[in-house]
Amino acid sequence: MAECVPNRKRIAELMEKEEKRLEAATPKSFELYQRAIKHMPMGVASTYQARDPYPIYFTHGKGPHIWTVEGQEIVDFHNGFGCMVQGHAHPAIVEAIQKRAPLGTQFALPTEDSIIMAEHLAGAFKLPQWRFVNSGSEATMDAIRVARAFTGREPIVKMFGSYHGHHDYVMVSIGALDYGKIGPRDDYASLSYGAGIPQSSIDLTAAVPFNDLENMTKRIERMVAEGNAPACVIMEAAMMNLGVVLPEPGFLEGVRELTKKHGIVLIFDDVKVGICTARGGSVERWGVVPDMITLGKALAGGTPAGAIGGSEEVMEKVNDGTVFQVGTYAGNPLGMAAARASFEKVMTDEAYAHLNHLNDRIIAGCDAVCEKYDFPGYTVGISSKGCVNFALDKITDYESFIKTQDHELVALAWLYNINRGIIIAPGREEEWTLSITHTDEDIDRYISAFEDLVRDVTA
Repeated sequence: MAECVPNRKRIAELMEKEEKRLEAATPKSFELYQRAIKHMPMGVASTYQARDPYPIYFTHGKGPHIWTVEGQEIVDFHNGFGCMVQGHAHPAIVEAIQKRAPLGTQFALPTEDSIIMAEHLAGAFKLPQWRFVNSGSEATMDAIRVARAFTGREPIVKMFGSYHGHHDYVMVSIGALDYGKIGPRDDYASLSYGAGIPQSSIDLTAAVPFNDLENMTKRIERMVAEGNAPACVIMEAAMMNLGVVLPEPGFLEGVRELTKKHGIVLIFDDVKVGICTARGGSVERWGVVPDMITLGKALAGGTPAGAIGGSEEVMEKVNDGTVFQVGTYAGNPLGMAAARASFEKVMTDEAYAHLNHLNDRIIAGCDAVCEKYDFPGYTVGISSKGCVNFALDKITDYESFIKTQDHELVALAWLYNINRGIIIAPGREEEWTLSITHTDEDIDRYISAFEDLVRDVTA
């Protein structure tokens, strides 16, 4: 690794300069913000869309590009936090929606496309039973409920630092505002992620370190010994909200063995990994089959849809009516039509080969920039997903992320990109999601913007 240490004063100066440049270029967004703030907290529909001092508003997208209200064309490496791996307004998905809409958009009654999608997902993810919901958050919420019914237990285990949606039981230990409160690795604290989470929900959720089977085992076996065995372990096979943190060799296999030993339902949250990195998501990529899997985001080509897959044994609790897994919009005809078109016509073998090609190029290009400027950074990526870690040491979990990642550079990178016609995921994620419509020219533009950042920081 390089040993260059970025100059803090220089970073602060660049932050101020780039923010002024962005504000000068986005007067219409500021006007919209002033209008929006009157009736929408922070001026946005979701806190994850907010930005200080104001958000940038957008109008439309096509392929790998989106347009601001100012009319500026932006190369989209954000892609809706990974929803739009198919690219914006893909013709096959638009056609499917246009054909479905005149036939009726909602019945709260079954249609054939949901059956076809369940068949597709069963083959890809090697889990035979499926139900549909409207988002990844709904999928993880219902999966945990099914796991509790199946085991007759209430506690759950998650990875510290991971995000699994916005319902109470998983809005725990996503981050630590006071790092000193995190606790020892074999006994992490359960910390509310924002206000409004009942203490009872927090107390039922235990957090363990990612990529640390030894301390994860200690915590779970202590819970078992105390008569507080968990119903499930819910986790991403690769953490996708600390940039990208890949599983170390043997970790997923060890977790699978540990959960089987103690009768714990293993849930893979594939909301970000699934579809985006392989047709069969984490199961195809790493070969470990969980008891349940959850999907969302990229599943239905930009329409709201999620899915829950499970084994025959676990999903029997839904099949026999023990668990009421319900939702008026579950299996919505528009979402199922879009999902089917995406699965059958868009996310093909050729599409994944293209994503792999693009990701190889962006990784090689950014690594070359780091080497050229002796810059403390390195890349991580799989298929459509990747990031530059502004770090000297390898990031393997939340603790190493907090201690190692240069969070000021993460914020500066977002500004550098948006001012050069590129948008990436904001905040601590600082990751890219490629779409199948991106080109080599788009990759070159990303690498060029990254070199601007590194050159200026190291000057």
